[in-house]
Amino acid sequence: MITAIVMVKAAVDRIPEVAAALAELDGVSEVYSVTGDTDLIALVRVRRHEQLADVIAGRLNKVDGVRETQTHIAFQAYSRHDLESTFDLGVEP
Repeated sequence: MITAIVMVKAAVDRIPEVAAALAELDGVSEVYSVTGDTDLIALVRVRRHEQLADVIAGRLNKVDGVRETQTHIAFQAYSRHDLESTFDLGVEP
């Protein structure tokens, strides 16, 4: 599974509508409203790299109210759950 983290700047008066529209897109697993330089963070999960262009450039960027995006592709996922499971197995992380 390939995960992309997409920072989205949206029209201020449309943030809730943009978030809801993004969450409905195939390939978008989660959308968060956040503070800081970006308005929303969308997590995109696909099976093949080629699908990223379809989801992000083909659909996400075209949602009415999306002003700008910045995409980061994850290399490795780490979570407390994964690390705890490793310790339970007696394997060094």
